[in-house]
Amino acid sequence: MINSVMNKLFTKKLTIYQLGNPQLREKAEPITNVQDPKIQKLIDEMLFTLRESRGVGLAAPQIGRSLQLIIIASHPNNRYPHAPLMEPTAMINPRIVSHTEETEKGWEGCLSVPMIRGLVPRYRQITVEYCDRQGNQQVKELDGFVARIFQHEYDHLEGKVFLDRVESNLDLVSESEYYRNNQTNPKDI
Repeated sequence: MINSVMNKLFTKKLTIYQLGNPQLREKAEPITNVQDPKIQKLIDEMLFTLRESRGVGLAAPQIGRSLQLIIIASHPNNRYPHAPLMEPTAMINPRIVSHTEETEKGWEGCLSVPMIRGLVPRYRQITVEYCDRQGNQQVKELDGFVARIFQHEYDHLEGKVFLDRVESNLDLVSESEYYRNNQTNPKDI
C-alpha cells in the first residue's frame, strides 16, 4: 500500500517512442515477477502517461520497455468521443485465447504513429487472458471498441503497428483530414 502511494507521488510522463524507433519492432519479453516494485512503478508511469496523452491504450514497447505489459483505458474524450467508459486496466503477459471469425474495419490512430489514421480489420469479439497488477490470472471477453484497443496494443507486444494491418494505402488518411470529414464513430480508435 505504501509503495503504491509513493509510486503515484513520483510518477512522471514517459517519452512515447515514434515509428522508426527499432524498439517498436521487437517482440516483448514476458514479465516474471509482477510484484517487482519496478514493474509496479512502470504500471503507474504508464497509466499517468496514457492519461496525459489522451490515449485509450499504451504498450510497454511504446515507452522503450520490451515487456509484455499493456494498459487499456477506454473513455470518451476529444480523440474518442464515443468510447465506452471503463476503469484503466493493466494487463501483464496478455494473450488472445479465442476470437470470433467475424471481423470489422475501423479507423485507428496511435500515439507512436502521429498524424495518421488507418482503416484496420480486427476481430469483433475476443477472449483474453492476462495477469493483473496484483498477480491474479484474469480471463475476459471483450468486444467492439475495447476488443479493438486490446488487439492494437497486443500488436505492439509482437513488434507490429496498425500500419502493418491496413489492407490498402487507400485506407490511410491524415489525422486532420480524418477529423475534417467527421468520420468518428464508436469503433474508431
